[in-house]
Amino acid sequence: MKRFCQYLELRDDPELIEQYCEAHAHVWPEIQAGIREVGILDMQIFRKGTHLLMIMDTVDDFDFVKDNARLATLPRQAEWEAYVAKFQGCDPSAPSTEKWQLMDRIFKLEV
Repeated sequence: MKRFCQYLELRDDPELIEQYCEAHAHVWPEIQAGIREVGILDMQIFRKGTHLLMIMDTVDDFDFVKDNARLATLPRQAEWEAYVAKFQGCDPSAPSTEKWQLMDRIFKLEV
């Protein structure tokens, strides 16, 4: 399994942030199906203020660029990205892999 951690900044507007959270409480079924179809096993988003952290666990052969590009072509994905772009503090025309910035792991507790 591979794990990717990414961050994104929301627009600093409490009403938009509330709407963004509400949208993610009811993610469209096609979006969830597409996420699974490309090899994402689990995806979680955490929020603190305007800061978002996404943790994404994938199959071992997941290719971050290739599989995210394929995800972008699946049913309703472009519509979803356009919808959530109004909440995000980044270029609305940018692909998801540019909006969500990859983070580097700097520590891991060894067992």
